[in-house]
Amino acid sequence: MLSRPEPRPRPRRRRRRVAAGPVAAQKSTRERRPRPLPPVRRRRRFPGRLVGLGLLGLGLLWLSRGWWWPTPPPPQMILVLGGDADREAAAARLARSDGLPVVVTGGTNPEYAHWLFQQKEGLPARQVQLDYRARDTVSNFTSLVDDLRKAHIRHALLVTSSDHMERALLVGRIVAGSRGIHLTPVSVPCGSLCVVEGRGRLWRDGVRAALWVVSGRDIRPWVEERVAPWLEKAGIL
Repeated sequence: MLSRPEPRPRPRRRRRRVAAGPVAAQKSTRERRPRPLPPVRRRRRFPGRLVGLGLLGLGLLWLSRGWWWPTPPPPQMILVLGGDADREAAAARLARSDGLPVVVTGGTNPEYAHWLFQQKEGLPARQVQLDYRARDTVSNFTSLVDDLRKAHIRHALLVTSSDHMERALLVGRIVAGSRGIHLTPVSVPCGSLCVVEGRGRLWRDGVRAALWVVSGRDIRPWVEERVAPWLEKAGIL
C-alpha cells in the first residue's frame, strides 16, 4: 500500500508586536484621532440682499416719477379713489366739464353717490360707474386694471386727496403701468384735514404692488393670517 504524503507545514504569520510604554500609547492615540474637517466657508449674502433692496427702491422711485412713460393719448376716463366725499365731488365737477366717464372705486355709499353725480351735478347714469371691490389703496387698482385694459383704456385722470396722492400714484403707476395705462394726477386739496403719511406706508404699498404685478397675488391676506398674529403676540401691533 502506498503511504499518504505528509501535509506541508503552513508558515506561521508573525504577529506585530506593539511596544509597551508611553511611546506606544502616544502612537496608538495618534492613529485613532480623527482628522479635522476643513473649515466650511459660508458665503455672506447680506451685501447681495442690500443690493437687491437698493435696486428695488430705485425701480419704485423710477416708476413713481413716471420717467419711463412715452407721450400718452388724451385722457379717456376719470378714476376716483373713494373714501372721501370731497374726492367724489371734485371728480363730479371734472366729469361735468370734460364729459369723461367716471369710475369710483371703494367710494361712499351708493345713495350718496347717485345723489351727487346724477341729481346735483346732472350726470347721466351711464357716465358713472361705482365699484366696491376695493379694500385699500392697492386693491383700488388691482381690482380694476384688467377691466380697464379690456375696455382699451390707455390714459386716466387719477383723482384723490393731496395727502394721499404720492402713495396712490406710486401704486397706480406700478399696477396700471403694467397694463399699459398712463395716470395723470388730479389732487384734491384737503386743507386742515390733511394727514402726513410716513415713508413706511409708501414703500410698503409699493412693494406690495410690485409683488402683485410679478405673482398676480396680493400678499395682504397672507400677512394678516401668518404675520399679524405673531406681531400681536410680540406686542408690536
